[in-house]
Amino acid sequence: MDPRAKLVLSLITLFCTILSTRMMLPLGVFFLCLVGMLVLRTPSQLLLVRLTAPMGIAGVLILLQSFLFGQTEMVTVSILGIKMTVLQEGVWRGLLLGSKVLGAVSIMLLFSLVTPAHRIFHALLWFRLPRSWVEIAMLMYRYIFFLLDDTADVAAAQRIRLGYNGIQRSLSSIGRLAGAVLIRSLDQAACTHEAMTLRGYRGAIPFGPLPVLSAKDLWIIAGGSAVISAACLLLEGGFI
Repeated sequence: MDPRAKLVLSLITLFCTILSTRMMLPLGVFFLCLVGMLVLRTPSQLLLVRLTAPMGIAGVLILLQSFLFGQTEMVTVSILGIKMTVLQEGVWRGLLLGSKVLGAVSIMLLFSLVTPAHRIFHALLWFRLPRSWVEIAMLMYRYIFFLLDDTADVAAAQRIRLGYNGIQRSLSSIGRLAGAVLIRSLDQAACTHEAMTLRGYRGAIPFGPLPVLSAKDLWIIAGGSAVISAACLLLEGGFI
């Protein structure tokens, strides 16, 4: 499938998920995307790692909304001598926001798994996004893994030297790690600019033209958009 078609369908699904007022659509999108990633034989350990942060964010949203939003009291708990009341409306609001987070993240994970990064950037350029934005995104994607490797090496060296033994020493090690990564990123930026200049870079990375969208891809966009819109109307309207 053409990356532009996948991008359009992903954005439509993403907007429907974010704008939904019921949990059925975001949870359905999350389940379908999760099944799709498993069908693609994505390692379950990798999926768990990538979904840990969104699940944590969803949990925090549910917790905060449960205490801060609504009027109907469900249960009162005492935390460190402070009485806090769990509110019914807040629980439902938190569940809705958490489901949106999981649904939106799963869409982007599935899209990134089925589309190579360079084709995504090419499609974004075809949609007339500013060329400078696309070039910066390409360089960020290229070097973020390099910097992650450096971060892991420095953290491992600190751990071997007992740099995380105790709270005070851990905070000091984290600060040193952040500073080292920042300095390394600045050095890498200078080296990358010099290398690009030596290779003829004059302010624009050349991109080849994308072919015209085929009739098959146009039908996929039309059919997929219709299915997503119908599902959104049915679920949001309470027919399902």
